[in-house]
Amino acid sequence: MERLRFVVLVPVKDPDVGKSRLQVPAHLRPGLASAFALDTVHAARDSDLVAEVVVVTHDAGFADVVSDLGFRHLDDVSDGLNASLVAAAEAVREQHPQARPVALCGDLPSLRAPDLTAALRAMPDEAAAYVADADGTGTTLYAASYDSFEPQFGRGSAAAHAGAGAIAIGGELPTLRRDVDDETSLAAALRLRVGRFTQDVVPVLGAGA
Repeated sequence: MERLRFVVLVPVKDPDVGKSRLQVPAHLRPGLASAFALDTVHAARDSDLVAEVVVVTHDAGFADVVSDLGFRHLDDVSDGLNASLVAAAEAVREQHPQARPVALCGDLPSLRAPDLTAALRAMPDEAAAYVADADGTGTTLYAASYDSFEPQFGRGSAAAHAGAGAIAIGGELPTLRRDVDDETSLAAALRLRVGRFTQDVVPVLGAGA
């Protein structure tokens, strides 16, 4: 039987406030955050198990960018990340009633479709599941049925997801686990090879001070 397909929801903060822990010139930070998100959504769309990638954001400028690139976007209707994701899952349910919603972090610039596909193939048919980040404390991906979709993103989210009964997906999945929050994680992502949008931005970082 064909595997259940997935709708990937990618939350994206206003680029002007995202990636505040990265020690780069402030005026370059929005471009870097946007590049991370664009590389993430393009890699996700390349997975043959993904029915659609939907960006969730309240930033009108970024919404226009992803729309021009062929992605649907939904307004971020809540002050909280988890509530926004739940609302987004409900919004896509009518169009994709047989799919499973997946929340995917938007700061995975080195993501490759085979890693995402491998994680999705490993998803249990009934239970919620998650992928822990490279540090083992955070979460880069969470999936569940529409009726049980209750993401727990935030500090210590891996433990929070496990405590709520979600199953941890194993395997190396290096590009799916490598989120970027600081210089160390950015260097690790660069070693994995980032996507074309981040490649275009990184060379100017040293010249932006």
